[in-house]
Amino acid sequence: MSRALIPLLLAATTLQAQTTGRSADWPVYGGSEDHTHYSTLSQISPANVKQLKVAWTFETKDEFTGSEMQANPIVIDGVMYATTPKLHVIALNAATGAPIWRFDPNNGAAPTSRIRHRGVVVTGDRVIFNYRNRLYALDRKTGRPIKTFGDSGWVDLRQGLGRPVEGLSVSASTPGVVFEDLLIIGSSVPEALPSAPGDIRAFDINTGKLRWSFHTIPHPGEPGYETWPPDAWKIAGGANAWAGVTIDTKRAMVFAATGSASYDFYGANRLGDNLYANSVLALDARTGKYVWHYQVLKHDLWDRDLPAAPALVTITRGGRKIDAVAQITKTGHTWLFEREKGTPLFPVEEQKMPGIALGDDKPAASQFFPTMPAPFARQQLTRNDLTNRTPAARAAALKTFNEYKTGHPFDAPNTQGTIVYPGVDGGGEWGGPAFDPTTGLLYVNSNEMAWLLKLVPRSDKSLYAANCAGCHGEKMQGSAAGPTLMDIAKRRSKEQLATIIKEGTGRMPAFGTALEGGAVNDIVNYLLTGKDNSAALVGTTPYMLPYRTAFFDIFLDHEGYPGIKPPWGTLNAIDLNAGTIKWSIPFGEYPKLAAKGIKNTGTDNYGGAIVTENGLLIIAATTYDNKIRAYDKRNGRLLWEAKLPAAGNATPSTYMVDGKQYLVIACGGGKNGAPSGGTYVAFALP
Repeated sequence: MSRALIPLLLAATTLQAQTTGRSADWPVYGGSEDHTHYSTLSQISPANVKQLKVAWTFETKDEFTGSEMQANPIVIDGVMYATTPKLHVIALNAATGAPIWRFDPNNGAAPTSRIRHRGVVVTGDRVIFNYRNRLYALDRKTGRPIKTFGDSGWVDLRQGLGRPVEGLSVSASTPGVVFEDLLIIGSSVPEALPSAPGDIRAFDINTGKLRWSFHTIPHPGEPGYETWPPDAWKIAGGANAWAGVTIDTKRAMVFAATGSASYDFYGANRLGDNLYANSVLALDARTGKYVWHYQVLKHDLWDRDLPAAPALVTITRGGRKIDAVAQITKTGHTWLFEREKGTPLFPVEEQKMPGIALGDDKPAASQFFPTMPAPFARQQLTRNDLTNRTPAARAAALKTFNEYKTGHPFDAPNTQGTIVYPGVDGGGEWGGPAFDPTTGLLYVNSNEMAWLLKLVPRSDKSLYAANCAGCHGEKMQGSAAGPTLMDIAKRRSKEQLATIIKEGTGRMPAFGTALEGGAVNDIVNYLLTGKDNSAALVGTTPYMLPYRTAFFDIFLDHEGYPGIKPPWGTLNAIDLNAGTIKWSIPFGEYPKLAAKGIKNTGTDNYGGAIVTENGLLIIAATTYDNKIRAYDKRNGRLLWEAKLPAAGNATPSTYMVDGKQYLVIACGGGKNGAPSGGTYVAFALP
């Protein structure tokens, strides 16, 4: 298609939407600024949802092994904006799937590593998206960088954090929000050291200039500074709003849910509660000034960061409407706060915690938990909870259970090993909840997987073992925290590997300041040849803590299925007015088990649901059965399902063009060993 025709096509689409009155957009990530995933479109209904058929598909043709595509597509004026597995930005005709333009930030080169990404921001004449450390502004009509934004079209997210740029890995996997002329955005930073701080920032939407920044790791003189050691702000990382932020335009307030401090599993270098990690934060949207906070978890040692952006809801209490903030957690709890002051709206109880930890670390003496609603994930793993799928599976799970410490859910990580349950992927995950304002029901899809974690003293003589094995495995076999590096020489050049090690990517730290050039070369040579001629520099930098991860992965039986009893994933409806769970059902299946008659086991699931005013709850998310489903929102009864080309680990979008309602889902797969994909599939009524 000629680029000269693109502006005319866009103008025609916009005019049609304005004159017919038969179009409806999905204008922002999650559908609306309150992040409730709620739609009033009613053409697709409980009565006819079974008639849905594929309206169009778009093959991105750039998926690769291990890639994930998690975008929630934006639809405005009949044009869909989204991203691909290689993080190209695409504009499609939302009624046909026909391509309009495509932007490749890597100029045709293959990506050096897997990148997770959940979509774009469309505002005015521009499309804002992030590629690694670059925050781009593209012309909405042409897909070309807007040269007046930042440095010829992009802003370096590593700038303005008070750290040397060459030592930082900073990106933004989740789109930001727009308030007036500001783009407010969180960040993705490494979960191991060295790591960048997770400052929440606002950029001028027109120029890219940094307008304000909130330090989630407080600097001297700022509230919360006393909850860290004196110099931690110079070295500590994390406490980042990686799952996005939420805007209340009426109140000019922005809300964020932050992650844990880096390094996740050992905190002797960050003794204290570590504000504002693991917190719900409310800030003034115009200035970034603090309004209120609530720390959900103090001194996190379990990677239990808040996994989804807050949802802005209105509940009924004693016949009175209350504007509130709902926050789900990986531990399966639902927090509800009054919106302007941050007061919890359900009773909270303090529970004493185990006090034993490795080395000089000191866990928090107590933690707080909401007493209502009940958790939507199981809270304690016992011998009785282990799988009994087959005698062999039971024996394998029992062997692992006996090898790892399995006492309190908040036992600190140790060298014997501990089972983290609820697991580090939830409970709740980044898809976030959907909320129905007509009923007060909050819908949450939940994982039910235990994780195995073991630390070892950092006494390595190998640079690879000291810096890489914690995520990529002792023998480069990979884990849930990092991909396999076996046969990496067939996929990456020596120069590419050196760049990744120096600059980092996604959750991987940038080792540009922690390792000298010779050390980087030694690691690269080891990856390419298997010969280790290096020696670790343990204790020579502040990033070399006395303990590192030896093993970190999902608790599975000998055949690769979860080592606990089903359900392994659930879909839940929570009544926020009453503080009760309305219904809960298993969510997803393993096809091979279903073929043997073992059905409704549930599976791990990533991506959220959308809820419609006329009665539907629509969600894909399940990792292994590659399905999208529609349920009766009142009771969880399955009304429709369809097979996808790959797992739809994303949140769907629904919109209307020229009088026809569509439902679109990104089919990217790639989670936890599932095949990768790269297709957008749109459904509509015949």
